[in-house]
Amino acid sequence: MAQPTQEPGYDSAEHDHVENTASGILRASIFGVSDGLVSNLALVMGVAGGTQDPHTVVLAGSAGLLAGAFSMAAGEYISMQTQREAMELQLHVEREHILKYPEEEEAHLMELLTRSGLDQDVATEMARKIHEEVDPAVDFHALLELGIVPNQMGSPVAASLYSFLSFVVGALIPLIPWLFSADGLALSIGVSALALAVVGGSVTRITHRSVIAGALRQLLFGGGAAAVTYTIGRAIGSGL
Repeated sequence: MAQPTQEPGYDSAEHDHVENTASGILRASIFGVSDGLVSNLALVMGVAGGTQDPHTVVLAGSAGLLAGAFSMAAGEYISMQTQREAMELQLHVEREHILKYPEEEEAHLMELLTRSGLDQDVATEMARKIHEEVDPAVDFHALLELGIVPNQMGSPVAASLYSFLSFVVGALIPLIPWLFSADGLALSIGVSALALAVVGGSVTRITHRSVIAGALRQLLFGGGAAAVTYTIGRAIGSGL
């Protein structure tokens, strides 16, 4: 019997699809860098606008880097852990229902499969086969009823670590010029502007939108935040 042929480029398209569905770490890293870059750039520019002392700028930027990184890591861990615990509770309840009411849950799964477009006879047979073991039954009910994929709930520790490291990378960019020059303002602005454009363009790796549009959007928002804080810093510094 002849084997079905695949369209040219199918393997590549499927590979891209799988990459996109597993891009949680990439997404967390890009947005972590973006948060660190924008927040610490705004902080550094605000302090630089209010003082001529480079040591003060470095101190403030370093404090902002550490505070932001720890805050983001803690927030990411708590958020993901809370979400995971809530999902685990739902899975536990679903397991208890399947063990206590096997026939009712099997009938419920058959209804869910039928609503998904399967023929009723096929759905009935599939539900029966799935309910022969508890674990597959729990997995199917979790997916169709709760929208939970049990093996893909994410790791709070990994998410926290990636958030911390990516924030540090982003926050270091506007700060590094001040570590090597007493007047790092111009270089900090230039390096940060380039980084904003690169990060904004990198986001399109996930969204598949225009690289130029992404770069300009990130540059506009990040540069705008830095301009506002610098202006406020100048005003406050002049009044002291």
